[in-house]
Formats: sequence, C-alpha cells, structure tokens
Amino acid sequence: MKKQVLIAAGGAGIRMQASVPKQFTMLAGKPLLMHTIQAFLSYDPGIHIVVVLPETLIVPWQQLCRQYRFPASHEVVAGGPTRFHSVKNGLKRIPDDSLVAVHDGARPLVSLDTISRVFHFAAKFGNAIPVVVSRDSVRLAEGAVSSPLNRSSIRLVQTPQCFRGGRLKKSFDRNYHESFTDEATVFEADGERLFLVDGNLENIKITHPSDLIIAEALLAKRPS
Repeated sequence: MKKQVLIAAGGAGIRMQASVPKQFTMLAGKPLLMHTIQAFLSYDPGIHIVVVLPETLIVPWQQLCRQYRFPASHEVVAGGPTRFHSVKNGLKRIPDDSLVAVHDGARPLVSLDTISRVFHFAAKFGNAIPVVVSRDSVRLAEGAVSSPLNRSSIRLVQTPQCFRGGRLKKSFDRNYHESFTDEATVFEADGERLFLVDGNLENIKITHPSDLIIAEALLAKRPS
C-alpha cells in the first residue's frame, strides 16, 4: 500500500505566547513546520504529504516556503474548527488504498525509527499508535480528590498515528464529539482495537516556549 502523510497544523498556539502562529515559530533557523515536514522526507523523499492549515495561514505559509527556499513538494488544504474537522478535510486528499500517518505539525522531533515502525505495523495490523511509558508518577484527579495510578500501565500517546486510509476515512464519517482528541479516539469509537507501538521520547509536542529550548538542544545533537 502506498504511504501517505497527513500533517495537522491547524492549532492557534495560544500557549506559546508568540506573535506568530506556533507552526511558524522559528526553530533552529527555520519555521517549526518545515522541520516536521523534513522528518518525513528524510524517511522517504518521494512520500506524499498533505498539510492542513487554517485557511488564513495558507498564503503566509506559501510565502515562507519561498522565503526559505523550502523545496518540499506537498499539498496544502484548509482546516476546520477542531482537529477532528481539520483531519477530516485532509483525508479527502488521501486514497482509500493507502497507509496514512497522521502527525502533529508541532512534533518536529519524530524519529525515522518511529515513522518506519508505525508504517510497518499498520500494514500488518491495520493501525499503529506510537506511545511511550510515563517516567513520572501519575495521579487521577476527580474534583478535590486524587488517587495514584500504576504508571507501569500508563502510556503517553504520540503521533504519527498510522491507519489504512479507507478504514480511517470511514471512522471519520461521523459527527464530532468532544472526546475525539486524536485519530485513535475516533477510530476506537467504531469499535476498533488499537495496536500500540513504541514511540520515541524526543518526539515532544511543542506547546510552551520552554519546549522550543528543549527542541533546539535535541536538534543540535542530531547528525547533520
């Protein structure tokens, strides 16, 4: 099955406290989103990439690509009011008979091993969701009361989440619900079983200004 990538970059990035949208924040000399796209091109230079952006950011993104001479070939489509709607719009550009990896635009540090792993296991089992074990103690808060959870049973979910294209599109043929925080929750709502695979600890989501400092340091350690 041909491999596809759908990058969801529709967030406003309010918590970044920046004057530009989060996906355009500078990271190691170029906009963050370019690093994210490049991660998949490093895995496969010919892979088909669909980037979902807020409609108002499409022209500014195209201008940035020209400014930084970013040569990557990719489709750009307009997003919607939530991640669910944005991914649903992007899936219209994904063939049914393909494997599609849906990734956060704000996760530029996904490893080649993680990308390879999700495609490999999605081809075998129909889906692959990358996760990492929590290294912190975890508590469940319910109002003013909290209780400890067994962290050895807790998994922190990452992207790219990979699925057979036609099957994921079928799962998205429904109305939005606030419980749909990622593609796995939508897929699971159809009664499907999720197949968890190892992610990579460096695959952080850039959400706060401090995350940029960490990402800069991790990128500096990567081979050029």
